[in-house]
Amino acid sequence: MREPFIQQSEQYLSIPGWEVANSKLVTGFTTKTGGVSKGPFTSFNMGLHVFDQDEAVRENKEILARSIHFPLSNWVGCDQVHDAQIEKINESSIGRGVTSYDTAVPKTDGIYTDKEDILLTLCFADCVPLYFHSPKHSLIGLAHAGWKGTVQDIGGKMVQRWMEEGVSPNEIQAAIGPSISSNAYIVDDYVLGQVKGILPKEIFPTVYKETSQGQYSLDLKLVNLELLLLAGVPRENISCSSYCTSTHDKLFFSHRRDNGKTGRMMSFIGMKGVQNNG
Repeated sequence: MREPFIQQSEQYLSIPGWEVANSKLVTGFTTKTGGVSKGPFTSFNMGLHVFDQDEAVRENKEILARSIHFPLSNWVGCDQVHDAQIEKINESSIGRGVTSYDTAVPKTDGIYTDKEDILLTLCFADCVPLYFHSPKHSLIGLAHAGWKGTVQDIGGKMVQRWMEEGVSPNEIQAAIGPSISSNAYIVDDYVLGQVKGILPKEIFPTVYKETSQGQYSLDLKLVNLELLLLAGVPRENISCSSYCTSTHDKLFFSHRRDNGKTGRMMSFIGMKGVQNNG
């Protein structure tokens, strides 16, 4: 399968297939390089909540804003809590969580909008970024799927929310972004048991391998792909990145690899309006 995320600059990868199909669309997932942060956050940290200098994070975001021609004043960020709360974003949320974490959309791990000139953003350091797009209905969305959000089926919940707005699952494009691979993601019996509870019994054995007694390598990307299929999104509408945030250490921060002291990448998606199409 062709890699859907292509590096466009030192600072980010995008989903060019989506952007070609919709010229208004801006998509991406940042790298860890090309910014001004220091120490364990070197250098393109996007997280305001990881004890980096706020000024450095703001400058990093300004660098990206200039690169993608999407002003920082039009971004939206969230207080992510590894849950499955999803919020529809409108103009009243513009600017929240962008330069101050205190103003972030509270306790939210999934966001979507049908408005132009809003850049949806979420932060990551191993968890699975999910991207959603319905060209017919001009809907875009993002979700943060760590194992807790995954076993609560945050991807399927996004599909359900869109169905409630009149969108058929076969009208939804989904992309699974760079995240930790199964080789680098070892879990215990408790986590594996939670995953077992959400997948059909014939699918469950395909998403993990036992590495030692009570230890398992878990393919969290594959779990999310299977859940999107169960939600009704056609397989041909789902793309999945092969990038691993842990093993591709020159490109990405990794919470597991870096023992928790590290920066955050950012997923983003937005639709440019006429006023912001420069």
